[in-house]
Amino acid sequence: MSLATPIPPCDPDPQEGFQGSSRLTQQFCGVSRFVREFKTQLRFGRLSRSPLRLERFLIKEEAAECDCIARDPDPWDVGLAREISRRHTALQALRDAIDLRTLLFASLPELSRARVRFYRASHNHSRELIIVGNLLSCESSHRSVHSLAMRAKLVGLHFDLDNGCLRRLPREEQFGF
Repeated sequence: MSLATPIPPCDPDPQEGFQGSSRLTQQFCGVSRFVREFKTQLRFGRLSRSPLRLERFLIKEEAAECDCIARDPDPWDVGLAREISRRHTALQALRDAIDLRTLLFASLPELSRARVRFYRASHNHSRELIIVGNLLSCESSHRSVHSLAMRAKLVGLHFDLDNGCLRRLPREEQFGF
């Protein structure tokens, strides 16, 4: 008669195996929480009701990579001057990038760093990189800083803001990633 055990014989330390699976379960729960809160908290923006789209999300050890498609201008901004509409879109993208950083590190506390990229959908169905950043969990969100653009810079985001409009960034390699 053979005795079957739930622990494989090649596992040198049974307690360590359980802790590893517990850590994996916690990571799955964190990812689930992140996706759920992304869909609810970031569903509507303050300056645009268009959706923020999560294009890619990847976790490697203690780091995450997240690519998003920025919100389109709000349909109600059609009657505004073009500069104002573009400024609203830029401010919304910066706010979304800061909120995404907060959500990432709150949902997945084991992360120490994250790389985020925000793209803007262009007219010919291609994407333009507008915000990129290597973010660290130890950096504070600098909520006391009044300027949204300065707050975004202080948390590690790179972008080119020209007259209130986000310009397309050159290739990502120029930002030291």
